[in-house]
Amino acid sequence: MKLTELNKTELPREKMEKYGAKRLRNFELIAIILGSGIKGCNVLELARKIEKLITQKSVNNVTLEDLQKIRGLGKAKAIQILAVISLVDRLGSERSVELLSVKDIWNLCADFRSSKKEHIVAFYLDTQQRLIERRIISVGTLDTSLLHPRDVFEPALQLAAAGVVLAHNHPSGSLEPSDEDIAITKRVADAGDLLGITLVNHIVVSTGGYKVMES
Repeated sequence: MKLTELNKTELPREKMEKYGAKRLRNFELIAIILGSGIKGCNVLELARKIEKLITQKSVNNVTLEDLQKIRGLGKAKAIQILAVISLVDRLGSERSVELLSVKDIWNLCADFRSSKKEHIVAFYLDTQQRLIERRIISVGTLDTSLLHPRDVFEPALQLAAAGVVLAHNHPSGSLEPSDEDIAITKRVADAGDLLGITLVNHIVVSTGGYKVMES
């Protein structure tokens, strides 16, 4: 979607002016810092990519090199983002935000990582990436499990969640995403974009580790 297609009150700067910073999601705050995107990738799309990287790596582990791998993010803007992260850290805000890392999610999946049935679990997050609630969305038989985006987003709307992380196991123990996994991830991400709820990550877990899928 082009920014010109958004209602003016939905643009980050206008939202912040009208409602204050607390009403903005993380990627919208990042968009304000960036100021602009690039051809083919508007500032909100670029900001979502940065938010996803920070969530995956955790705040303390993001490097300049990581940020510069994001298409459209030049060195100057990457340094700017790192400066903001460092400032948050120095002011002590990071400790209260309690960002969930991928490793945190893996630890919270201990009850089904080795199950012989495929479990799909959703972690619902607030605007500061803090965990609101974990819910089991689906339990399959053997290696089959059906999932519809509404199964994910009905609880998200009830909980007023700003983001969601999906995690599921493979009864085989494999960490490789199946074609069905990839299709589900895309459907859920697209539905989330329409609802304004970010699919932050989709993670395949096993007793031996985890793998983050591309959304």
